[in-house]
Amino acid sequence: MKPHADTQNEALAGHLLDHYAGRIARSRRPYVLGLSGLQGSGKSTLARVMKAQAQARGWATEVLSLDDFYYARSEREALAQQVHPLLRTRGVPGTHEIELLMSVLAALPHASDKLPVTHPRFDKGRDTRFSPSRWPRIKHAPKLVIVEGWALGIRPQAQSALVAPINDLERREDADGSWRRWVNKQLRSYQPLWRKFDALIVLQAPNWDIVRRWRGQQEQELLARHAPLAMDAEAMDRFLSHFERLSRHALATLPALADSCVEYDDDRHVTGLSHD
Repeated sequence: MKPHADTQNEALAGHLLDHYAGRIARSRRPYVLGLSGLQGSGKSTLARVMKAQAQARGWATEVLSLDDFYYARSEREALAQQVHPLLRTRGVPGTHEIELLMSVLAALPHASDKLPVTHPRFDKGRDTRFSPSRWPRIKHAPKLVIVEGWALGIRPQAQSALVAPINDLERREDADGSWRRWVNKQLRSYQPLWRKFDALIVLQAPNWDIVRRWRGQQEQELLARHAPLAMDAEAMDRFLSHFERLSRHALATLPALADSCVEYDDDRHVTGLSHD
């Protein structure tokens, strides 16, 4: 992480916590903040900084990542065979165990030594979940819960928007539109989760091409470290094509749905911050 990014995240985290401090303090149950950002936007890093600062303020804080609730590879293989081959690839709506995330949120206010709350962790290097023996155990009810993930808060697209394919992947591998219609339908089951958020913070990238560049930079770093399953440029392009449709939809619609919107330039410098 670049020094400017560290300083920027510290300042941004402090500002956001200041803005919500009164609401967090008054809440009689864990205050749930949704932190939404597309691939490479830095949401996981910002969530970690916010957790550290919140705990320094005396607020017990937990971070839940939507990515940790991906279905295991075997379950996605079943989806690929039963519904559509493109569902082998994790990421789109319908590849997360949303019911489990909802149950974790429901259990957190009652977490204790006798009733610890566990939640999954996903190993992206192996593309499946860690063993349950390695899942975190939460033994105290938090004051603040930060749920971070890509496109949190997004609503289904209109059916008319699904007709034309948006890229080569959709043209070649979803010619009849059945995959994108199925994914869009799954978004309905995500809406109850969005309603659990007391507030939604959106990290707004400039455009889809910049998102692709940011995510590609992350993958180049993984390749340099010889990480398992790190993707070359061609594999990366195909992977991101699964997300292009809903990412463009998120860029166009999420700022209007956000309680707080953080705007970034091409190099991830914050250029604007607004609150609803």
